[in-house]
Amino acid sequence: MTLDAVLTRIDDDLPLALDRLMTFLRIPSISTDPAYAAECARAADWLAEDLRGIGFDAAPRTTPGHPMVMGKGGESGPRVLFYGHYDVQPVDPLDLWDRDPFDPAIEDTPKGKVIRARGACDDKGQLMTFVEACRAWKAVHGTLPARITMFFEGEEESGSPSLVPFLQENRTELDADIALICDTGLFGEDRPAIVTMLRGLLGEEVTVTGPSKDLHSGMFGGPAMNPIRALARAIAALHDDSGRVTVPGFYDGVPELPETVAQQWRDLGFDAGQFLGEVGLSTPAGEADRTALEMIWSRPTCEVNGIQGGYTGAGFKTVLPSQASAKISFRLVGDQDPLAIRESFRAMFRGMMPPDCSVEFSDHGASHASQMSIDDPAFEKARLALSDEWPKPAAFVGCGGSIPVAGHFKEILGLESMLIGFGKDDDAIHSPNEKYDLDSFHRGIRSWARILAALAD
Repeated sequence: MTLDAVLTRIDDDLPLALDRLMTFLRIPSISTDPAYAAECARAADWLAEDLRGIGFDAAPRTTPGHPMVMGKGGESGPRVLFYGHYDVQPVDPLDLWDRDPFDPAIEDTPKGKVIRARGACDDKGQLMTFVEACRAWKAVHGTLPARITMFFEGEEESGSPSLVPFLQENRTELDADIALICDTGLFGEDRPAIVTMLRGLLGEEVTVTGPSKDLHSGMFGGPAMNPIRALARAIAALHDDSGRVTVPGFYDGVPELPETVAQQWRDLGFDAGQFLGEVGLSTPAGEADRTALEMIWSRPTCEVNGIQGGYTGAGFKTVLPSQASAKISFRLVGDQDPLAIRESFRAMFRGMMPPDCSVEFSDHGASHASQMSIDDPAFEKARLALSDEWPKPAAFVGCGGSIPVAGHFKEILGLESMLIGFGKDDDAIHSPNEKYDLDSFHRGIRSWARILAALAD
């Protein structure tokens, strides 16, 4: 099967591909808000119908939450499982959007044309790059270059409560040679990337209780223990002066980065000063003996994501609060055990509570880190195919975020995943005015066409 004709078809049909994406983006499939349940179902129906239009045997599948969409296509070649998600983040605060989040448009910006809408990049635009590549293959050759299973989730942005049971119940139908996940981004403007490392995630909420009710700080300040003070002391003890996390046993299972990989990362020319400068910062604040890329991709972290206690409204109130709370997350690497870290963290906090203060914990999920084996020749084939499409050669990289589905594919389905995406750091994927570069969308379609050809070779 010739690739050139497929690439030409993609170029010629780009306006039609954009029309389809715009229609998809108009569906407000916000999974975390029950008020949008019908819209999530409508998005699943739209996807299934679109897949059937290019010859896939496709249908929404019922779950206790929002539907999954499954589609089967192709008669020969490698077995490929492609994953994306059709649900999107809420749009609040709405007043910070320059236009209706579900009224997509092509806009001119100083960096080129972009598609502006909620879900434009995360993940509807990314998902559709693969669908459009399959559409072009089918239109040109009448068949697909691989046996493809489409698997689209509707709860990724709300914690994926139905995902693991669905994978367990449908192992046979989801069996494949390799999984492809399109929910990541480029490394820099013109360099594509295949993510081979994902950090795990542990979430904890801590509530410290002191007095039985809020107290007047003039009447009780001094003799009464302030739970904010107790919480702040414990939080401050989570890191030492060099930036290392002090939770006992925290670094158990953390591997050292191989020098060959470290050199590849150094060759990427990552500028930590520029990276931090774009958000008004200047100096890396993590472990003192690590590079910024190591901190993001291959080292674990502990971060406080929110603190609450006492009076936080306008003006001033001299209150000594009854309770104080914090939300704390850990990004994990290697073989770190999130459940063991949870217990160690809780024991540490309990041990730091002064008399008259108690502490309670709520968990907010726990997932292991994922590291893909790139020994499979498919990884290098995909890297070379990406390099043929973009101005700079593709690289194997890490990712600071957590994409639990990759770990679930490995644990439940026994599949290695290639995480390939075409988003950019400034796409504002969970923020107002989300965008997706038109060039990324176009090159993304062409990239998947090249990768399918390479995998089938």
